Amino acid sequence: MVMRWRRRETGQNIKELRHRCEERVRAINLPDDRPLTVHDVCECLGQLYGRPIHVVLLTLPVGSPDGLLVSADDRDFIVVEERLAPIHQHQVMLHELGHFICDHEAMPVMTPEASRLLLPSLDPELVHRVLGRDHSHSEAEQEAEYVGSIIGRQISTWTTQRTLEVPPEAQELVARLAALEKHPPHSR
Repeated sequence: MVMRWRRRETGQNIKELRHRCEERVRAINLPDDRPLTVHDVCECLGQLYGRPIHVVLLTLPVGSPDGLLVSADDRDFIVVEERLAPIHQHQVMLHELGHFICDHEAMPVMTPEASRLLLPSLDPELVHRVLGRDHSHSEAEQEAEYVGSIIGRQISTWTTQRTLEVPPEAQELVARLAALEKHPPHSR
């Protein structure tokens, strides 16, 4: 049996999506003179848009999204599930930054009146902006994911060149293994 992976049909031109996302990332003009972190990107975007962006790690209710972009009147918050693995938290932050960069609109999930009844201490517009986004395989979700991935490639600290500090008790073994790498054993 042979299994093949197929790209799911999205009903959109994937090249157009990629081009649009790459243009959006180019437009924010991230500095390339130093290594960046997600927090550096938040700071750059906050300065560019005149609204600080804060990352908040919280324990979110079971069944909720792993991350949320919450837009308040004068600042934005990226809320991320604190129980996720750090690399997953990183990707969630980038995804939510993708929504911010793309200026995705939230979809109405409840009327302002219903919001006031159920969540009286929160501004109905805030509830709409947090809960209203379509959490599916919509174009907006794909766009946010791709923008986040592009930024992630620019700021990633992952490398194929790995250098690790070798404890003194393992230095002899590491030296022997390194010698094997330089001079592979001859095949008979």
